[in-house]
Amino acid sequence: MKIKENASSQKLRGGYYTPLELSNFIVKWGKRENIEILEPSCGDGSFLESINKEYLNINYKCTAIELLEGELEKAKSVVKNSKNFDFLNQDFYDYYENHKNKKYDLIVGNPPYIRYQYLSQSQRDYQSKMLTQSGMKSNKLINSWVAFVVASVNLLKDKGKIGLVIPAELLQVAYAKDLRLYLTNNLSKITIVAFKELVFPEVQQEVILLMGEKDISQINDDKGEISFIETQNISSLSDVSDGKIEYKHINHSTDKWTKYLLSNSEIKLITKAQNSKDFKYFDEIANVDVGITTGNNKYFSVDKNIVEEYKLKNVVNSLIGRSCHINGLYFDNDLWLENVEENKRSFLINFPDTPFEKYEKEHKNYIFNGEKNNENSGYKCRIRQRWYRVPSIWAPQIFLLRRSNLYPKFILNEINAVSTDTMHRITTKGNLNPKLLLLSYYNSITFASIELEARSYGGGVLEILPGEVKKILISDLSFITEEETQIHLKKIDSMLKMDNDIEKVLDYVDRKIILKNLNFTEKELINYRNIWRKLKDRRLNRK
Repeated sequence: MKIKENASSQKLRGGYYTPLELSNFIVKWGKRENIEILEPSCGDGSFLESINKEYLNINYKCTAIELLEGELEKAKSVVKNSKNFDFLNQDFYDYYENHKNKKYDLIVGNPPYIRYQYLSQSQRDYQSKMLTQSGMKSNKLINSWVAFVVASVNLLKDKGKIGLVIPAELLQVAYAKDLRLYLTNNLSKITIVAFKELVFPEVQQEVILLMGEKDISQINDDKGEISFIETQNISSLSDVSDGKIEYKHINHSTDKWTKYLLSNSEIKLITKAQNSKDFKYFDEIANVDVGITTGNNKYFSVDKNIVEEYKLKNVVNSLIGRSCHINGLYFDNDLWLENVEENKRSFLINFPDTPFEKYEKEHKNYIFNGEKNNENSGYKCRIRQRWYRVPSIWAPQIFLLRRSNLYPKFILNEINAVSTDTMHRITTKGNLNPKLLLLSYYNSITFASIELEARSYGGGVLEILPGEVKKILISDLSFITEEETQIHLKKIDSMLKMDNDIEKVLDYVDRKIILKNLNFTEKELINYRNIWRKLKDRRLNRK
């Protein structure tokens, strides 16, 4: 865990300063006559420099706030010959608390990205209070930029504009869901500008430009709009033209904004699938649980040599591990034995609920060695009554990979194996055949839904959490017989094992099952596939 003592002053302040290309673009976008401007965290003055140059011949007044005195002096020196700037050396939250009724025509800046563990308790408490006062849920575990954005929007005049450089996490992470709803309820027009290349490569932080306009009459009439623009890098910002922007109607919800990457016609297609009787949400037909949380996978997941050395054969479960390469649809005994012979960690230790005194000598030795090497020092182990007994060990019907590259693999569990939290555990509801659920997963509509519901990172990794799995659209194939299901799965399994080409599998299912039996045209299925490719390729290009 990172602590303040080990953090750089830059991280504690959250200060990664804005390239002039970004500040120039935002300042030019917000340009108007006779305006009052606020820069709530001016740092070394990038936005102030842009304002001073761009607004040379118009009437304006700018209030610039900065917590660190040394940085404020740098900002002052950037615009030292201008009388249009008022400088305040204080915490923006203190300013906000005392000037809530003061409103601005334009607010620009790059809020500090300070993680909650670097904030003082009083800062956490205040941020939580401010969010509550703004109609959001109390949350002391958020990054500072979230509360910063809320406070800034609260200080915006009607017909005012706000342009901020913030993390792309806004689009998809759970902790920003209330912020997404807050923005759609308080801004009439939102433009998101994203970059294919990292703006701050030294921190691997993907950022976006949040550019919002506030028109209360439009908000009251539910005429809000949102658009998403993607450009190569900050140098190509000049290619962004307002006349080419396609706006979509704002959906007032906490939903992810990933869907706004799509065109209006693509969004209509997704809506059709969501409203179709031919598709159900995953949560309607199956349960999803996280894999087993051992607290120390390296200690509890072992290979055959450890099993033999400590005579663990009677206290282990077959394990599908992270290193297991599964090209097909099934995790069976043959595949598990291959992993065992390759000395992969294919066993999960499951010590019994019997008195320790009755444990075999070798089992006790394994536990003693673990304590000697501090294997029991992790939080999850420490809080257990008996640190070496892993809870919630049970085998699901299906495994779903938590993190993936092209797509999350959906794998039938044929040998009562268990998994760590690198996999989710899936069990069907009612009498649904798990093999039918497996078949229902592999189609273009479901894969497009996965990319929309899951989250991606700068390295291109796709991660899907249980709450996101529940929202995936799954085809309703309840009309297919068990015999037909077996035939289709055998074909898909063979295709994956032959060349592991998921596109061929999607072609097969789309053509043989979805097109023939469900209410979707060939053109629509092609477009669903293109939606999947569009979102997949976008995240993979960030590798």
